[in-house]
Amino acid sequence: MAESDTDGAAVAPRRRARRRTAAVAAVVVAAAAATGGAVIGWQSHGSPSARTATDSARVATTAVVRTDLSDAQTLDGTLGYGPARTLKGTGDGTVTWLPAMGATVTRGRQLYRVDDQPVALFYGATPLFRTLDTRGTVGTDVKVVADNLVRLGYDIGAQPAPGSWVTPPVSGATPTPTPDPSGSTDPSSGPSATASTTAAPVRVKSGDGTLTASLVSAIKRWQTHVGMAPTGVVGPGDVVALSGKVRISAVQAQPGDPAAEPLLSVTSTGRKVTVQLDPTEVGSIRSGDTVSVALPDTSTVRGTVTAVGRIVQGGTDNDSGAGTDPAQLTVTISLAETAAVRRLDSAPVQVTFAGSARKGVLAVPVGALLALREGGYAVQLPGGRLIAVKTGLFAKGMVEISGTGLGAGLKVVTTS
Repeated sequence: MAESDTDGAAVAPRRRARRRTAAVAAVVVAAAAATGGAVIGWQSHGSPSARTATDSARVATTAVVRTDLSDAQTLDGTLGYGPARTLKGTGDGTVTWLPAMGATVTRGRQLYRVDDQPVALFYGATPLFRTLDTRGTVGTDVKVVADNLVRLGYDIGAQPAPGSWVTPPVSGATPTPTPDPSGSTDPSSGPSATASTTAAPVRVKSGDGTLTASLVSAIKRWQTHVGMAPTGVVGPGDVVALSGKVRISAVQAQPGDPAAEPLLSVTSTGRKVTVQLDPTEVGSIRSGDTVSVALPDTSTVRGTVTAVGRIVQGGTDNDSGAGTDPAQLTVTISLAETAAVRRLDSAPVQVTFAGSARKGVLAVPVGALLALREGGYAVQLPGGRLIAVKTGLFAKGMVEISGTGLGAGLKVVTTS
């Protein structure tokens, strides 16, 4: 029969205990547990030695302590405008004008000129991937054009509602949206679907726009206003769709260069702080957390965590085992736009994360945790007994633990 210790933790027969191993918990696993089980897209590439319940003679011991824990931390960061995106032109034209570095471009304004024609910025998630030259064309790219013209003040008329059927015209006829009386989503059941003299009807989906006669007229008015030929046709080389207004961070081309080359690099216009940190330092950092950012002039500004990276860059090479760049995650922070921030384009800063705190808890170094093969964690006494523990806050190499039989001063095995 198996013995039972006074702490309530089961102890296997001596022979079975020699066969059973428990890997020392990696700090990254501990950090994942501290963040509610969130799994970061990275794992340790090392091979930590497994230790058994009878290996205590070969490892160090430490005492369980009662202490206050806090994962508040101050880390180095960089103030800037976030990652840059390179814009490449299209077509066979020649670049005739480029903006100045640092300029801000908003909706409807020109990003650059090709063959002395403006290439405008539109806001949207779908780039123009085709030439919009046929009335009755339906798609998300049409909606980008329609939405931007509306926001720029142009009347585009009524758009067919989602669920309507649009039949592209023959010989220049105007398409007419027609409701499907059967309610079927099968295009073959739509009106005029089998007529050989008309194009196949298209059902308008949510998020689609339709190139109607009114929208074509609005395009012509916009083209006249910005100095383009009023053709009513919009192609991929006429507009660039981005998520919002942009700042010109670099100019790679010059007038006279071919248009189908990298021309500009753009960033967001809002200043951001990025912090590169070791995965074990992520702790309880969450999107939406408020942080304090110390600027070079010693003033501080409030910031908000907007993104916590899940992919670790760098780390150990799998094949050779050789170290590459340090493994790091990126935390992105937006800032309140104060006068001190607006005076800076780029600067080193200090970011203080408030974190969580525990008062008067039992804690051990993270290296004292054993990750049991059957799940959960334990600490090992010098004599070889295991005591099951529940982990709490991880902070600065220590971990909060609780469990039956634990107390301040209790000696447990730890990594040396």
